[in-house]
Amino acid sequence: MGKGPELRTERLLLRRWREEDRAPFARINADPDVMRYLPALLTCGESDALSKRAQRDLDEYGYGLWALEVVETGEFIGFTGLLNVRFAAHFTPAVEVGWRLARHAWGHGYATEAARAAVRHGFDRVGLAEIVSLTVGANTRSRAVMRRLGMRRAPEDDFAHPALPAGHRLSRHLLYRLPRSAA
Repeated sequence: MGKGPELRTERLLLRRWREEDRAPFARINADPDVMRYLPALLTCGESDALSKRAQRDLDEYGYGLWALEVVETGEFIGFTGLLNVRFAAHFTPAVEVGWRLARHAWGHGYATEAARAAVRHGFDRVGLAEIVSLTVGANTRSRAVMRRLGMRRAPEDDFAHPALPAGHRLSRHLLYRLPRSAA
């Protein structure tokens, strides 16, 4: 599909990654509050690799994790987008909608606003039949975003994340689904 498109909402720009995003993205990925429901904080190198992989996905698939910018200020605040689930599970292959925002950007509705644009792109432009999202049960903020997107959870879909050891505090994941027909 070539270069991934930019998406725009009333307040946000979902765009290609820039060199100047690296430092603030590394700070986001090193923030224990932001990363609370992920297995580990990321090093600067791991953070850079994630942004490069996100851009490669945008270029290759026409969707991915877009860098997220507040239009009014031009501030980079994290990412939102669509990614191919890269592990085997009962619901894969699948495309997931996800987000990671700087702590100061929480509580403004940015995750929901940007995720709606990404989901719309996934259904209308990419032609996906379903989009999923997953998190741990304790991540109530993300679960609320999933519900605002119209996603539904069926407890029988919950699963042990294969990238985490059995018994890990984050192993048990909840799966939320949104079929195109319900969007």
